[in-house]
Amino acid sequence: MIRYIIRRLLISIPILLIGSFACYVLVATAGNPLAEMRFRPGVTEADIKAAEISLGLDKPVVVRYWNWLTDFLSGDWGQSIALGQAKTAVYPAVTDALWTTGRLVIGAELLALTLGVSVGVLAAVRQYSIFDYLATSTAFLMFSMPIFCVAVIVKNYGIQFNNVLESMGLDRWLTTAGPRPGGFSGSFGEVIFKYTGTFLLPTVALMLISFAAYSRFERASMLEILHSDFVRTARAKGISQSRVIFRHAFRNALIPVATLFSLNFGAVLSGAIITETVFGWAGMGTLLVNSVRQFDPPMLMGWLMVTATLVVLFNLIADVVYGILDPRIRLG
Repeated sequence: MIRYIIRRLLISIPILLIGSFACYVLVATAGNPLAEMRFRPGVTEADIKAAEISLGLDKPVVVRYWNWLTDFLSGDWGQSIALGQAKTAVYPAVTDALWTTGRLVIGAELLALTLGVSVGVLAAVRQYSIFDYLATSTAFLMFSMPIFCVAVIVKNYGIQFNNVLESMGLDRWLTTAGPRPGGFSGSFGEVIFKYTGTFLLPTVALMLISFAAYSRFERASMLEILHSDFVRTARAKGISQSRVIFRHAFRNALIPVATLFSLNFGAVLSGAIITETVFGWAGMGTLLVNSVRQFDPPMLMGWLMVTATLVVLFNLIADVVYGILDPRIRLG
């Protein structure tokens, strides 16, 4: 297993390098970050030329990429160059946004995976039962609804619930616009109360869509495994139904779900743009939108590199999980 992980790590390094070069070329050729300067009164061509030299925009793309890469690997991610904005260091801006989004996504994805796999296994075992029909209908309903609609509906229910609490003379519990100001201070019970109230609504909104995908994938995979030859052989040997399901079928049925989880987790962690917009969270999605709108290449490259690293990392995790679930993969 150690050799298997090292082999996958060695493959990931050139992938990241090639990806970083492709992203840098695309960003560098997408436009001129100093284009707005030409429309400002009093700005001369000499001023624009001096700004280009100070930012290194006068050099060839390959030279600029090499300078950026060496600085990036040494820990210097550069500064924002968006016109009219305060100069912000890229590294703390990206890591703060990642931490904001990560707190939402980690809980939502783990909850969605747990519920989705459980519901999928139970629906497959009880195929064509009332529970199976309800689970299938719920999953299709979640699939058919855009994440924007799901987030708005969840937010509206949260607001109505807060209004009910307020009408009873209680404090509003659920936060519907950004993280709770002031952090989570007080006694243990107060911290739990504030924490759950802050994260509950956006977590549920993110969880519902992923839950639908995981439950459908797990149900389909579990049904395929339950009708396979080795499961029928295990039943013919007199092995109990619970052992057949959890010892033989469940482990094999997790492989496709592990693929979906690794890809979905990396993508959602890179920027839950719509959910963050609806609930007012300034995370990776908001950072991406602002960087594109202001055309801020250093900030865009920081976002893209974190995104690429996350995708490669979770693909590596998926490969490791494959090797654990099916030894033939890591030995092949």
